[in-house]
Amino acid sequence: MILASFPARLAYGMIGLGLYFKTYHTVHSIAFAGFVAGINGIAGSLTTSLRSSMLDKFGMRTPLRIFVPSYGISILLLNYVNSKSGLLIASLILGISAPPINLSIRPLWRFIVPQGDMRKALAIDTSVMTITTVLGPVVVTFLSLSSHPASALWVCSLLVMFGGLSLSALSITKSWEPEVKSPNDQSIFKVPGIRLLMVEGALIGLGAGIFQIAVPAFTTLRHVEHLTGLIFAVMSTASIVGSLLAGIVGKKLTPLNAFIRNYYIWAFVGIPLFLTTPGWSLMVVTAFIGLSNGAQQVFYLEVVEAVRPNGTSASALGWMWTIEGSAASIGAWIGGSISQSFSPQFCFAITSLTVLLGLFVVRRGKTLLINADRFGAREN
Repeated sequence: MILASFPARLAYGMIGLGLYFKTYHTVHSIAFAGFVAGINGIAGSLTTSLRSSMLDKFGMRTPLRIFVPSYGISILLLNYVNSKSGLLIASLILGISAPPINLSIRPLWRFIVPQGDMRKALAIDTSVMTITTVLGPVVVTFLSLSSHPASALWVCSLLVMFGGLSLSALSITKSWEPEVKSPNDQSIFKVPGIRLLMVEGALIGLGAGIFQIAVPAFTTLRHVEHLTGLIFAVMSTASIVGSLLAGIVGKKLTPLNAFIRNYYIWAFVGIPLFLTTPGWSLMVVTAFIGLSNGAQQVFYLEVVEAVRPNGTSASALGWMWTIEGSAASIGAWIGGSISQSFSPQFCFAITSLTVLLGLFVVRRGKTLLINADRFGAREN
């Protein structure tokens, strides 16, 4: 399953920057290129929950076989769009129609591995997804700046179609059926634990969006733009290591205990962030943040799986990503304004504060997540 989906996940890591370069080469405007890439990201975040709901209603094979080819063809057609309005419309359509690759993979793990190995499976899956977010920008930058820049979107299209259709052809994908939801099962918004995680996710998304803009803003102001990629690479690499460590440590900790204990570590290592500047200090702190954040993603998936209502194996996570991604988009806008008007270090302080607030929310509402305080909360 990991091998089948890897090309499509790599394409996901390429599309944002691919849109940026395509737009810049077409209209020669950095601001408009960033706006086009942003529209694609926001459209994708806002509609993630809708695509995940389709999986819970129709299964996986049909949505994948509809979304994947249409998305791949749309990317190919984008190469021939040369107007500003056309690029905006195309990026909006791409965001709305993105195939639910990651949302399809997560529910399948329960039917592939024993309950006792779920944390390991989620750890490997999370690390692979992080790897593609690191490799994707590298690949698309190399192709976009080559003598054949149009090849970037061609490769992206072929990867998403090959990976998406390969995933849909797996026997486990064909045989997977949505959970049967009885009239007594609650809707996702009526579950207190899910509502708590939505608040927590909005805080973390806001902080992440602010941080993503604050780093390049800070390096630009200090005239060390070349360190931007290195800082994010250090953080991503540490996140991969953190995800893998989460799969082998804390075997005696329930998902909720692991989630909260690691939250303390995550909040603590982020406190010095506002004291750092682009260079070794920022790299060291972001490495520790990435390490704890990578582990947190694994424990978070376990908690969501344990707390969610029946019949929402895909849509529960879809709604979480919608809220977190939308908050991150707002955070990026706020981060840019604060960095320009005040200081990127002020943005760093806000990022650390959002993690502390997230910890406070989870601690205060711990009883609402009690289903995650045991092993095998949702057996295969």
